[in-house]
Amino acid sequence: MSATRDGHRLMPDAAPAWLRPLVDNTDAVPNAYRRLPPDVLAAITAANATATVTRAKRDAAVLVLFSGPEGAGEALPDDADLLVTVRASTLRHHAGQAAFPGGATDLDDEGPVDTALREATEETGLDTSRLQPLATLQPTFVPPSGFHVVPVLAYSPDPGPVGVVDQSETAVVARVPVRAFVNPENRLMVYRDANSHRWAGPAFLLNEMLVWGFTGQVISAIIDVAGWAVPWNTDDVRGLDEAMALVGHDDRYGESQQ
Repeated sequence: MSATRDGHRLMPDAAPAWLRPLVDNTDAVPNAYRRLPPDVLAAITAANATATVTRAKRDAAVLVLFSGPEGAGEALPDDADLLVTVRASTLRHHAGQAAFPGGATDLDDEGPVDTALREATEETGLDTSRLQPLATLQPTFVPPSGFHVVPVLAYSPDPGPVGVVDQSETAVVARVPVRAFVNPENRLMVYRDANSHRWAGPAFLLNEMLVWGFTGQVISAIIDVAGWAVPWNTDDVRGLDEAMALVGHDDRYGESQQ
């Protein structure tokens, strides 16, 4: 157990056996999701430097909450899930995108764990007393929003009810089966042209939700590091608009995605 400046306690030993490979190798996650073309990586690095100099960069954190049985052994349980939201279409940044619950750090927050738990409660109604923060991943700069984001890995045997708290901020809250992300039929690569740069990143097509961008990169990296990945067609590369057109509108989202 290790202390963090959040005033919370990170307890990696609280992870069940099926999460241990991920918790024990969190340092490998950033390397897995930062596999970017040199020109794109250079552009992000330059944007990060500019945001730092101009003080436009803001600290933020997201909650990466896994739920599932404690005594299921080392194999990924069929009923393990991951908490994901879809942001409201009216928001200024990342409107309509799938994301982990989270957001900008408030002055009263003691650190990224505090930020992630507070934001998750505000967005999903999550009872954070039912979960245990396990680890924090290295921060990543997200240029469109100017956020310096720390993913906070957490676990709960049963997080209890979650749902949309404020429709002006969140459109969907779902506990998505982890196997839905692992399923190769749900995986593709998505590209978006931005500032004369084009690069494709991993994405997941899950009924009414397209998970791409930073969130898609982190989930793909987690699947790799945890040892859950199976071969999938990385040659299925689509533009963002084309991929979004494939998204369905099934109100049963999150119940059966495998």
